[in-house]
Amino acid sequence: MKTLVVVSHPKINDSQTQQFLLQGAKLQDVTWHHVEELGEIDVDKEQALLMDSDRIIFQFPLYWYAAPSGLKDWEDKVLTRNFVYGDGDDNLGDKEFGIVVNTGMPQKEFQRGGTENITLDEVMAPYHAIADRAKMQIMPTFVISQFQYQDDQEQMQTLIDYQRYLTQVYPDTLTNRQAWFEREFTDRLKYFNDTDCTECETLLNTFIQRREDVEQLKSTIGLIKQGEDE
Repeated sequence: MKTLVVVSHPKINDSQTQQFLLQGAKLQDVTWHHVEELGEIDVDKEQALLMDSDRIIFQFPLYWYAAPSGLKDWEDKVLTRNFVYGDGDDNLGDKEFGIVVNTGMPQKEFQRGGTENITLDEVMAPYHAIADRAKMQIMPTFVISQFQYQDDQEQMQTLIDYQRYLTQVYPDTLTNRQAWFEREFTDRLKYFNDTDCTECETLLNTFIQRREDVEQLKSTIGLIKQGEDE
């Protein structure tokens, strides 16, 4: 699966959150595409990049309930009517679409009656409308709230969840999570030798065995339910 991360941030080098996410993305086989660095936008090249991707992620900080102006400028030039839906071809119709947004306010405040008095789904509605018009499969929004206040353990969990969001098979089921972790563990194991991680292979084998046990249990429960229905 090819994942394209379309990033918008006017001062990305000064952003602790974006730099953290960039390092996490580097560990995955994804394309990190910062729109403010493009200068003059080559529309044909940008559209080709979108068409060559399987999963397209818009990533940005929330500025006054919207993305930075760089993403809007990129959208206006690249997402032309004919490209999105007007030429009769579903150029993006087989793609997945997701949003990674970081906020300065706690996520709990984005609700009716909260400090923001609006939900993040409502804020993201214009982007989802574009994806829907393009017949894309829309993923749940990945929200990072107040990253600067997270402790090390919380940031590590954010990193893992972010990496899964970029590359894990959708939807986010237990089976898909297990497959992702097994693949990641196997890939990381290649970088260790016996002196670096003597217990890594044992841990991986244990994880695989537990996953197989869960699958067997699910199968057994299915047979029991089928017997009850009969």
